[in-house]
Amino acid sequence: MTDSKRDSGGSKLMQFVVPALLGAGTAAAGFAAFLYFETLKVPPQPQPAATAQQPVGSDGLSDTQRAEVEKTIEEYLLGNPQILVRMSEALEKHQNEQRMSQVRETISESADEIFRQTNGMEAGNPEGDVTVVEFSDYNCPYCKRAFGHIAKLVEKDKKVHVVMKELPIFGERSEGAARVAIAAAKQGRYFEMHAALLNNRGQNNEKVALKLAENLGLDMDKLRADASSEETKKLIASTRELGNRLGITGTPFYLVGDKVIPGAPDNLLEVFEENIADIRKNGCTVAC
Repeated sequence: MTDSKRDSGGSKLMQFVVPALLGAGTAAAGFAAFLYFETLKVPPQPQPAATAQQPVGSDGLSDTQRAEVEKTIEEYLLGNPQILVRMSEALEKHQNEQRMSQVRETISESADEIFRQTNGMEAGNPEGDVTVVEFSDYNCPYCKRAFGHIAKLVEKDKKVHVVMKELPIFGERSEGAARVAIAAAKQGRYFEMHAALLNNRGQNNEKVALKLAENLGLDMDKLRADASSEETKKLIASTRELGNRLGITGTPFYLVGDKVIPGAPDNLLEVFEENIADIRKNGCTVAC
């Protein structure tokens, strides 16, 4: 999600439906043209040289023939609108496969950065047999809704390691809160700070985060210095770059080993548990 309404909800549908309809329409048009010539029982004939009366376009059709083909295409699509739905589904499946290929390639190349460079931003068992990675933003409503599932997972499964990645996509206010959370990790209090921010019902920013940190009893002078450090800023920048390589377009985004969970389904805890069980049984398809 971003201030331009990038989120894990309805906008995702539009990311796929619009290009899917365009792609489906193009493919259907080609198929309709094929049907047109099949109906005539003759293949498209080579066109004579262009004349003033019957110019031929780059597609090898005269204006008259092109108009007939376009009419056939229109009639075909109007008579068979269900083909757009089927082609949209096929295109979405193909795009998902491409995204997963990109994710697996990035995981294979950057497994240490993803799963083992925690910078103190973690929960659960550091020696756990399965690592769950969370990319989140403190002003993302889906991240806030999902946090309870993460907390329950850590409580229930003592062999799970959870690594948090700060991916502030809501602008400066979210980045300010993220810097404070990263600074809290320097005092060994990251998960408490993370929980306080995600459980806060209002908007989060640096000022709010500092107040929450004060309530937790953190060393405020050290916290402010660490939050404003170049090291902290570079960590956020590197996480953004990692998110780009993984193709992340919204938060929350989870990895369970090399399995992807985009968004926050209502049964997120159950989805976590199913994926964790699968990883424990079958392992990762790439290094994780």
